[in-house]
Amino acid sequence: MDSTKDKPTDTVGHASRRDFLFLTAGAMGAIGGCSAIVPFVSSLNPAADVLSQSSVDVDIDHIKQGDSVTVMWRGKPVFIRRRTEEEIKSVQDISLKNLKDPQTDQARTKNPEWLIVIGICTHLGCIPTIRKSMDPMVDGWLCACHGSHYDVSGRIISGPAPRNLEVPVYTFIKDNKAIRIGESA
Repeated sequence: MDSTKDKPTDTVGHASRRDFLFLTAGAMGAIGGCSAIVPFVSSLNPAADVLSQSSVDVDIDHIKQGDSVTVMWRGKPVFIRRRTEEEIKSVQDISLKNLKDPQTDQARTKNPEWLIVIGICTHLGCIPTIRKSMDPMVDGWLCACHGSHYDVSGRIISGPAPRNLEVPVYTFIKDNKAIRIGESA
């Protein structure tokens, strides 16, 4: 008996069709997978209300020396302080070796008279409160939750916070009578 008569003779054509079907099914599966991933990745982008706050303009002309204001930017408080000559001198005289996160005051400000920092404690994300005393060496912000104390340059001087208050991107506008905080700065 000849056993070759029972097997199909056109195995090349069958294999080609099967390979085509496998490739087509794989391609459709890949397209379907990508179609499911694109909306997920798009959901990670900032929401429209956050994008609308990508920059904020703040009039600083009315702020008196020694006063601070708090504005919201991207849902975060931003402390803007117009510092006195005495405050500027006191923070510039602090030795960097005494700081947990050494950074000069000059590196944190574009104009020594103005300090702009994001008002979120770098320890656990609390919002520090302004601390004003008779001694400019202890002026600044205090996070009462765990006792982190920041000077009037936003640098951590005591407590558990590991880093200084963050300085956002900003620029002076309108002949230094306003600032723009944010990406378009």
